Amino acid sequence: MRLVIRVEAIEGSCPVYETGDQIVLDSGFRMSLRETTNVCMHSLASILPYHIALSCGVQPERLGLAHKERRDGRAYVQCLDPCRVTGGGTVTFSIERQDN
Repeated sequence: MRLVIRVEAIEGSCPVYETGDQIVLDSGFRMSLRETTNVCMHSLASILPYHIALSCGVQPERLGLAHKERRDGRAYVQCLDPCRVTGGGTVTFSIERQDN
């Protein structure tokens, strides 16, 4: 089992991520350095509260993280940078659980 965390959208300008970048966690916790494109420490603060539950199979709907229109089985979170205030970039991530 693994989690694939993808950059879905960026509002403003992010100095780290581009749309399509990904973080891959094997076994729900071990970062695959070969498959991971980039990592920003600030984004991990948004991902860490949910990675255990999602890796254990808790549905994004139960966590309030499902897309309101698409039922694609992915969770959605965003980084903590309030780009309208800081001039930075707010990144939206999807988190998908993949069974081996």
